[in-house]
Amino acid sequence: MVGFASEFQRLGLSTPLLVGGATTSKAHTAVKVAPRYDGPVVWVKDASRSVPVAAALLSDEQRPALVADVRADYEAIRARHAAKAGDRPLISLSAARANATAVDWAAYAPVRPHLLLEQARDVSAAAGGSVGAGEATRFTKVFRDYPVAELRGYIDWQPFFAAWELKGRFPDLLNNPASGEAARKLYADAQTMLDRIEAEHWLRPAAVIGLFPANSVGDDIEVYAAEDRSEVRLVLHHLRQQGAHRDGVPNRSNADFVAPRSSGCRDYLGAFAVTAGVELPERVAAFKAALDDFSAILLESLADRLAEAFAERMHERVRREFWGYDPDERLGNEELIAEAYRGIRPAPGYPACPDHTEKALLWELLDVEGATGMRLTESMAMWPGASVSGWYFAAPHAQYFVVGRVGRDQVQEYAARKGWSLAEAERWLSPNLGYDPE
Repeated sequence: MVGFASEFQRLGLSTPLLVGGATTSKAHTAVKVAPRYDGPVVWVKDASRSVPVAAALLSDEQRPALVADVRADYEAIRARHAAKAGDRPLISLSAARANATAVDWAAYAPVRPHLLLEQARDVSAAAGGSVGAGEATRFTKVFRDYPVAELRGYIDWQPFFAAWELKGRFPDLLNNPASGEAARKLYADAQTMLDRIEAEHWLRPAAVIGLFPANSVGDDIEVYAAEDRSEVRLVLHHLRQQGAHRDGVPNRSNADFVAPRSSGCRDYLGAFAVTAGVELPERVAAFKAALDDFSAILLESLADRLAEAFAERMHERVRREFWGYDPDERLGNEELIAEAYRGIRPAPGYPACPDHTEKALLWELLDVEGATGMRLTESMAMWPGASVSGWYFAAPHAQYFVVGRVGRDQVQEYAARKGWSLAEAERWLSPNLGYDPE
């Protein structure tokens, strides 16, 4: 988005630029996007709210007031952001690493994934127990046409109603005096469509998971080609928090959640990619061609929920079955939504690992396209949109965090680790830069 605004400026355009959608924010638009373009830049929460904004921008009478109000609002946001940024200065990368998550790796005993252990037993038995025969050779597992009936029980309905602008906590909002009737009708329509999705196989959810031998080296994570760890298959790159923290609070990196190679601890890392189904775009297009926009939007919003439910269900099965580090876990859906379990599944492009390009390594590691049909666009967005991907960390101390702003010293080193130029690193990490690039 920042690059797009910069191109508008370079070409001398004056066309209004609208920014919106789930991964955007007014603050990011005000601080990072708008300063790159002299023309109007307006953030809208979602597509449904863009209509009145676009109408105002097209009106000679309404446009001046809207643009002036937006620019004044963004100036205030930038001032608050600058003041806030000053409250938490950045520390050097070396100081941040010195304040990494403290872990007694000598006392840590990683669980060897059951997916690998059971496989190794079979190989060992077939080979008569010969040395080296007990090593796994397959690190991934593919799921195709996963039962929608099973996933329905894992749906978090709160974001579904929020997407339809119906406020309140589910299921209480179904009885809200102001919006209950509309919420109940929408919920009934959703259940009816889910019934058809399930019965008529509109969508065929697909997933691939992988559990791999891995160790950290600095802020990178080495993923090995085999359990003997003699060959590095690929290296994953992570960023570290550089904001000054109060005493006792570490500057975290996802690499802190995998045992260092120097510790001698044989640790593991998981990866996953799930989709509600590559059939989604065609089905949505058919509804739109039939001028049934309501069904098209409803199907897309339900597919989003099914993809998230699939990610939740696969993570549960990984914890209990395929990795098996918590085989006795028994949690209800509300507890799962509240993340009351051990382990995390951060996604590339999100706060703990904001570099979207790491998805390309995930795709390579799991052969995601071959396994599921999911693809990555040039800007590293997942296709179809109702898809989720990320990493599995099992360490008890693993937790979600926000990388936040990073300094030039880290960006320069990160660029070297990735084989990038500094300009390329700054482009991909632009929302996280704690400085103005040259």
